[in-house]
Amino acid sequence: MNKHALYHKSDSLYAFAVTDDCVEIRLRTARGDVAGVELIYGAKHAFCRHRKTAPMRLATSDELYDYFILRFRPDDKRLAYVFLITDGDGKKWYYSEDGATERYDFSLAYYNFFQLAYINPNDVMPRVDWLSRAVVYQIFVDRFNRAEDGTDAGFINLKWGDKPTPKSFAGGNLAGITQKLDYLTDLGVNTLYLTPIFTSVSNHKYDISDYYNVDPHFGGNKAFGELMDACKARGVRVVLDAVFNHCSDSLKEFKDVCERGAKSPYHDFFVIHGDVPSKRPLNYEVFADCDYMPKWNTANPAVQDYLCDIGEYWIKKYGIDGWRLDVSDEVSHGFWRKFRERVKACGSDKVLIGENWHDSRSYLRGEQFDSIMNYAFTKAMLDYFVNGTLTPQELCDKLNGLLMRNITQVNYMMLNLLDCHDTHRFYTMCGCDENKLLCALAVNVFMPGATMVYYGTEIPLEGGYDPDSRRCFDWGEHAFTHRVKELLKYKKLRALAEGEVRFGTENGLFTVERKTNGQTATLFVNGTPRAVETRGITVGAGRYAVIVE
Repeated sequence: MNKHALYHKSDSLYAFAVTDDCVEIRLRTARGDVAGVELIYGAKHAFCRHRKTAPMRLATSDELYDYFILRFRPDDKRLAYVFLITDGDGKKWYYSEDGATERYDFSLAYYNFFQLAYINPNDVMPRVDWLSRAVVYQIFVDRFNRAEDGTDAGFINLKWGDKPTPKSFAGGNLAGITQKLDYLTDLGVNTLYLTPIFTSVSNHKYDISDYYNVDPHFGGNKAFGELMDACKARGVRVVLDAVFNHCSDSLKEFKDVCERGAKSPYHDFFVIHGDVPSKRPLNYEVFADCDYMPKWNTANPAVQDYLCDIGEYWIKKYGIDGWRLDVSDEVSHGFWRKFRERVKACGSDKVLIGENWHDSRSYLRGEQFDSIMNYAFTKAMLDYFVNGTLTPQELCDKLNGLLMRNITQVNYMMLNLLDCHDTHRFYTMCGCDENKLLCALAVNVFMPGATMVYYGTEIPLEGGYDPDSRRCFDWGEHAFTHRVKELLKYKKLRALAEGEVRFGTENGLFTVERKTNGQTATLFVNGTPRAVETRGITVGAGRYAVIVE
């Protein structure tokens, strides 16, 4: 047995409470190395005398490891446990905090058993259930639709449909979104995620100069209130973009620092290496290398309160359903903990979704984010459908590994995406192959968590890297839209909201099975150049099929 591959850690993503009375225990072993695993468990203070044993199931595997999992309801909230492993030769091994041993002294187990010392209800990460049923439609507001609402159009310098530049303004506005809500709900959308809408000199609005007012280009606060009313009437949720890593150098607080230097009460709101901010040479922290986007000092309690007030304001006044958190991994953990407390006090179903591109387990334990934008899933889809560097089995291994990065509740809240305003469009990356786009979107729909659709995917809209990925929506008729609409209907299945997930291969096909009590939905994706027969159906070359039982 490969002892180096064995891994478990108490009170981690390998041992956690799913609900107040249910726990999940995971053990990692080398792939194909272990014949079986049992969990020996009991009440912490009685474990030396009274124990139970339950088999763990081989739940999933990635390229290197097998993962054995047991989910159960312990009799006592104070849980102690050790593992009994049967290796490939039939030999038994105990696995505790002392590692793998041939013998185990249960009379002294209190020295080295694993434990969940006490399941405190407020330490259990709750699920925001609506996320697992969400079809989230991301809108880059300036490019989606322009309604003639009487607002000034003098700023527009891009003819609708022409290719954008970094400085282009096409004139899309919030009234334009309100105008198209029936189109979106008919498509299957039940949640909007809007890129920043607040006052800014740019078309993307990620350099905000006033967090309390919607940019006049988009119609101001009145237009946003009307959009929210229309969304609520249709049961559509709205998530806004929180840009709390940085702001505009036109923000009044930063301008005060520029004028008064260290004497300004806002000097420590930013990270300035000197008394007065200077661009030449640059002596303050910024987003990327943008000297017009000074970085907030989110370790400062006054800044934390300032930004938390903004987060609360848009929830309490307009009833938004949560925040997507821009550049969230460069903001202090301490701030996010405070921000979560303030936001969740407004409603436990208000969501916090981080823009973290990498493994983010330190943010996803219940005291900061609910989930992140799942760019690791994006990369897996590119590797399989675009780059051709993964076989169906390797795709299974990759996706299983991603599930094991996080606790179960997080997996059912992830924001899964193929592309967004910060990437090339997936349709362009896959050579404008509509079937590849549909197959990848089908995998997205069948993943646990929310399905994000970047505006224009349903046309489908082309686009390279920013700003080309931010083209204007073409409001002509598109046959492809109906195919996307038919696919998104599967998101309403109970199995896709609640079901366990299993990735697999079958007759050369990649499969995703979602199973819950009374319903099983299976997706078949054919990446081969020929039609494949399986389970009484034919899956065309480069196509997908679904069986619901």
